Amino acid sequence: MPAILAVLLAAVCFGTTGTAQALGPASDPVALGAARIAVGGIALAAVAAFVARRRGTAPPDPVGGRPAPGSSVTARASATRTSLAVALGALGVLAYQPAFFLGTARNGVAVGTVVALGSAPVLTGIVAWATGRERPGRTWLAATALATAGVAVLGLAPGHASTGGGVDVVGVLASLGAGAAYALYTLAGAALIDGGWTSTTSMGAMFGVAGVLSLGVLAVVGTGGLTSPAGLATVLWLGLVTTTLAYVLFGYGLARLGAATVATLTLAEPLTATVLGLAVLGERLSGGAVLGLVVLACGLVVLGAGARRSRPVGRVTPRA
Repeated sequence: MPAILAVLLAAVCFGTTGTAQALGPASDPVALGAARIAVGGIALAAVAAFVARRRGTAPPDPVGGRPAPGSSVTARASATRTSLAVALGALGVLAYQPAFFLGTARNGVAVGTVVALGSAPVLTGIVAWATGRERPGRTWLAATALATAGVAVLGLAPGHASTGGGVDVVGVLASLGAGAAYALYTLAGAALIDGGWTSTTSMGAMFGVAGVLSLGVLAVVGTGGLTSPAGLATVLWLGLVTTTLAYVLFGYGLARLGAATVATLTLAEPLTATVLGLAVLGERLSGGAVLGLVVLACGLVVLGAGARRSRPVGRVTPRA
C-alpha cells in the first residue's frame, strides 16, 4: 500500500471520532478519551506483539546480548534513548486528549480544533528541523501553509464557530498543547523507527504504555454512561477503529515518510469530519467552509506530489 494512502486512510479513521461521539451517549469527554486510549492502545500493543511473533522479530535489543569490550556505555546510552522515546511518545498520547478537550470546551469545537490541528504539522516540522531530523523543503512549507489555511477557513467559517465572544487564552494554550502533544508522539515514533523498530511495534509500544496508564485515569474519573450497550459500542469504535487500525496505518506511513509530511497529511481528518457532519449529522456548509475544504484539498495534493518526488532527509529504509 502506498504510504501516502495509508496515512490518508488513517486520517479518515481519525475523522470519524466526532461523529461517533455525537451518535453515542452523553459522557464525560475525559472518561471517553481515556477509554478510547485504554481499549485502542492495549489492542494496538497486542497487534504489535502478534505481528512481531509471526515475523519472528522483536524490538531491537539496545544492549545486544553480550556487548563487546568498551561498548557497554554506548549500549546503555542507546537503551536510554529508546526508553525515553517510548516514554515521551506515551506521554504525548496521554496529553493530547485532555488538552484537546479543554481547548474545545473553552473556545468551542471550531476554534479549538483549528488551533490544535493547524498547529500540529507546524510544530512537528519546527521541532524536526530544530533537532536535525528533517529539513522541511519548499514543497512542505507551501503544502503546510495551504492545508493550515484551509483548516482555519473551514473552522472559522459562518455556521461553524460555536462561541460568540472573544477567544479564551487558556483554551488557545490548551489547543496548542494538543498540537505539541501530537508532534511529540509523532517524532518519538519516528525516532523508534529510525532506531530499527518496525512501525507497528513503535506505535504499539507508545500506545500500549499510554493505554495502561489510561486505566488509572478511568479509575479516578469513572466510566459514566460508557458501560451501557451504546457506550460500549462507541468506545469499541473509538478504540479499535480510530486508534488501533488508524495507528497501524499511521505507523506504516510514518516509516516511509517524514514526520512533518505525515503530520500535514493527517489534516485530512477535518475534511472527513466535515463530510460526515454533512451526510450523517445533517450539518450545513457555508460558502466559507466550502472554500476551506478546497484550500485544504489543494494543500494535500501539493504535499502528495512533493512526497513522491523526494525521499525525506534522515529517514531509514523501513524493515518489512
